[in-house]
Amino acid sequence: MSVSLPERSQISACVFVLGLLCHSSLLLNAQSQASPQTKERQIRVQEPLRTASASRIDLAPKLDGTLDDPIWQQASAIDNFLQREPFEGQPSTEKTEVRILYSKHEVYFGITCFDSDPKRIVATELRRDVSQELDDYFEIIIDSAHDRRNAYVFQINPLGTQRDALITEEQRTDSGTGDGDPGWDGVWTSEARITKQGWTATVAIPFSTLNFMQSRDVIWGINFKRFIRRKNEEDLWSGWRRVYGAARISQAGELHGISEIGSGRLFIVKPYGLVGFSHFPSSAAGTGLTPGASALYTGGVDVKLGLRSNLVANLTANTDFADADVDTQQFNLTPYKLFFPEKRQFFLENAGVFNFPLGGDSGDLLFFSRQIGIDPITGEEVPINGGAKVTGSIGNFELGVMDVDTRSSGPNPYANYAVARLKRSLWGGSYIGVMGIDKRSGNPFDSFNQTSGADTRLVFYKNLVVNGYATQTRTPGFSSGQTNVGAGFNYQTNWLEVFAQHRKVGPNFNPEVGFLERTDCICNYLDVTFKPRPKLRGVRELNFEGFIFHAPDTHHVLQTQEWQNTFRIEFNNGSYSDDDIVDVFTQRLITPFNIYKNIFIPVGEYHWTRHQLTYGSPQDRRLMVSFFERFGTYYNGHLNEARVRATYRANERLSFNFAEQWNRFRLGMVTGPAGAVLPGTAADFSVVFGSFQTNYSFSR
Repeated sequence: MSVSLPERSQISACVFVLGLLCHSSLLLNAQSQASPQTKERQIRVQEPLRTASASRIDLAPKLDGTLDDPIWQQASAIDNFLQREPFEGQPSTEKTEVRILYSKHEVYFGITCFDSDPKRIVATELRRDVSQELDDYFEIIIDSAHDRRNAYVFQINPLGTQRDALITEEQRTDSGTGDGDPGWDGVWTSEARITKQGWTATVAIPFSTLNFMQSRDVIWGINFKRFIRRKNEEDLWSGWRRVYGAARISQAGELHGISEIGSGRLFIVKPYGLVGFSHFPSSAAGTGLTPGASALYTGGVDVKLGLRSNLVANLTANTDFADADVDTQQFNLTPYKLFFPEKRQFFLENAGVFNFPLGGDSGDLLFFSRQIGIDPITGEEVPINGGAKVTGSIGNFELGVMDVDTRSSGPNPYANYAVARLKRSLWGGSYIGVMGIDKRSGNPFDSFNQTSGADTRLVFYKNLVVNGYATQTRTPGFSSGQTNVGAGFNYQTNWLEVFAQHRKVGPNFNPEVGFLERTDCICNYLDVTFKPRPKLRGVRELNFEGFIFHAPDTHHVLQTQEWQNTFRIEFNNGSYSDDDIVDVFTQRLITPFNIYKNIFIPVGEYHWTRHQLTYGSPQDRRLMVSFFERFGTYYNGHLNEARVRATYRANERLSFNFAEQWNRFRLGMVTGPAGAVLPGTAADFSVVFGSFQTNYSFSR
């Protein structure tokens, strides 16, 4: 017999459990009288704290990419890098040295990456802030607040190309774009040279870029990472265990010796202006357009201001998003929403502060900034009058406050969005937090939407992460079913990973400023991955994964179920295979599913099985290709999917990218929009789309 708690009791019980977890963790935290830094050292697993020292200079060194300037010899060399990949804890196969100098207003890094075969150094990327995962590169991670949670990332390849990012609350990035959120942009200079001994680089970072105010004595958290592309080797100075990585700021070393530095207040102003011309003939009179010629002009400004150390204000007026990247084309094979990532600079910067994950296959979010200033139906831009946000940390608290105002455009009335996020940091990436979102609109049928929530993330030792959340929305016309509560854990070692999650999403849970794949769901997910590393020639890792996703609605009627077994091989040269041995689906459609144009799959319960084959070539070649094939049954018929991607890097300036995808449908009965059964030929169709891109870099 099952007993269903009333909605208020459910969310109260979840909040009680969250409070109990957080209260217990605070008690554990309070039992130790040691400093936060001492507690972090206690969490380390038999790894001594690494320390480095910076040397004071009055005049800046020559920043030409070489270390020929004798002043670099005033700094002691930092070396003794250890492998994270492929052989955890072993000395790096190529020696690396770092020297650190500083003046009143800047800190300088001199980097020497020795290489036994310099001709095989991979250096192809000249575009700033683009992933350098296909190149050799070196990375500097600076925790200027020494809070062991957040850090700035400065990355450089052998051509001197820059990528910078921000790590918030030790959040890892597993999308292949590199460490940290690249939405953050800093002002810094870099040069690099390939030599007969390897490659060298010089980096200068103003204290203002780190938003670091005047101080007498400074201790930073610091770490360094080197990646050798042809060997697929990752070397770290500190935190080299495979379960850590560069994003685990609590495992970074310390930088001492910086003292008596000047003010580093951040202040950046970026105005913009656009001028154009339009002309419509007299025949346009009946179309709503005004015949004749007219001038087009607009302008705006973005301002970034450092309020204090680790606290930044961003202001925007008449915001322009013309430089935002175009969304990657996707074809939706499910009856649920597709996720498109945020690409606008104002929202990307320090976006991790507002992160409130809700789980889900697509990564549900309580706050999703793409709901602001973009029409949810057409995807077209909605003009933004202005906005302001303050993000950063004060002591053990991480905070973010945002307010954005959009004006009426077409069917979209004016709206105001207010967001507040507060997190209390505990230890090593652990936190408790709350969030509130308020949307006010000129739409009389949807005048407001409010969202609130509390969450926690608790990290135990190096292996176990426990998380939980309780959220609720308020929307006109609904009085119940507006909650979403969930909890889960992730356990990870070098050879085993277990992830489990349970969520209950009410039928009327409606975060209009968030992203939610589905409502009315009791979602259960279990994923187990076994990752042995046998001594097989050319093979780095074998990967056996199995998961089950079981999702009935809140009345316990099954809506979706999937179980899958996958086998992967990662090779030492960077190539890989990813094969779904079996992928078994059950899907209930309660409304017809618009699969393509005016073709609908009828209401009903469907069962199907499919298989997948994937191969990717080594990543250090001029020509890289990947192949994807998935085949099997699909709803009441069959579906074959094929995809080919290729990248050719002619040189460091010129590259070509090609992608093509084919979807071949052979379905059973299908209907039109009105429900009428369509002839069999309508169920036999193909969808093909592709892209071709040429990149040429005139400079970096």
